[in-house]
Amino acid sequence: MWLYRIIGFFFIGIAFIGAILPLLPTTPFLLLAAGCFAKSSPRFHQMLLENALFGPIIKNWHEHRAISLRTKIIAISSLVFLGGYSVVFVIENTTLKVIGLLAITVGLLSIIRIKTHCIQPTSVEE
Repeated sequence: MWLYRIIGFFFIGIAFIGAILPLLPTTPFLLLAAGCFAKSSPRFHQMLLENALFGPIIKNWHEHRAISLRTKIIAISSLVFLGGYSVVFVIENTTLKVIGLLAITVGLLSIIRIKTHCIQPTSVEE
């Protein structure tokens, strides 16, 4: 059980870094951390679910096996704009540019393949 907890914190760290870096995804590592905490620590799992930033992503995945349209748009935009900027303007080595473009492409394809869950607006009776 302690191994799952350690791995869970490791994935939380990677998810946090992924929230900052454009080529590293956040959601998959966050979901892996939630899975590890579900097996090892109900307390940490609940803390993740109650987190204002990460909780909705995890709940949406648990309930619908999907991510929100907002999350998908942010992920795709980050990859295209920040990742694209890095590859075009920052990286000078051609081999590294190709590797960066491949990483962006794999990331985009992965995000696009995940089902999108849109919250339906509730009707207000007058």
